[in-house]
Amino acid sequence: MPQYNLAVINIDRPMAILLLILVSSGAWFVSTLAGGGSPFILMPLIDYWLGAPAVPPVITTGMLLGNSHRVWFLWKDINWETTWWYLPGAISGSFLGGFVFTHTQMHWLQILLGLFLISSIFTYGFGKKERSFTVKKWYFLPAGFMYAFLSGLVGSIGPVLNPFYLNYGLVKEEMIATKSTHMVVVHIAKMISYAVFGALTWEYLGYGLAIGIAAVPGNWLGQKVLTNMSEERFRQLVLVFVTLSGIIILWDQREFLTFW
Repeated sequence: MPQYNLAVINIDRPMAILLLILVSSGAWFVSTLAGGGSPFILMPLIDYWLGAPAVPPVITTGMLLGNSHRVWFLWKDINWETTWWYLPGAISGSFLGGFVFTHTQMHWLQILLGLFLISSIFTYGFGKKERSFTVKKWYFLPAGFMYAFLSGLVGSIGPVLNPFYLNYGLVKEEMIATKSTHMVVVHIAKMISYAVFGALTWEYLGYGLAIGIAAVPGNWLGQKVLTNMSEERFRQLVLVFVTLSGIIILWDQREFLTFW
């Protein structure tokens, strides 16, 4: 069991859970408008309170519940053509990522992801372009595998697939609904793999449930605001959050970058 850091900031577990619920609700609201990214708001808190080993299983549990709520809320907007291509790659990638997570860490992969995310805002002309490259349905098979594999290593890699959704032509409710459906598949497979390989504990499960419960009001309010948002504004917010996510990933790897 990891050593918990709650005493360092002089709060007990009930208070930590309450704070996590409040922050999580805001994170889900923001991620609804920006096409994802709530894990990047929550991961630093979980790392600080519970330690790095807790981040992947706690985030995965919370993301499973929160995205399931989005799927239920936006069921009619799901794009099933991309989903059927996504499923095989995502399931296999999740199990492989969960296995590798328990054996090693690959810092250089996170650095490459960070650079890719930051580059997106330039390839989209700072949100003025509708598409920057062509995406076909079958692209979601290898994309799903890579996303699930890398997500299994670190808990979440944020909106790294958002450029694929945007370039396929999915925006607003259709993008959120389709992406959430894909995430549910990934997180179910990841939770099974974490449990099998011993990374998921009852303690981590409890914190993950708190994140998932907090998603309900955040998702509901975010969907209300999203309805009145233009497609161009949505793309701009997505790209801003994608870029910020890339910067956060690189910042988390600053010691490794400094070493090199």
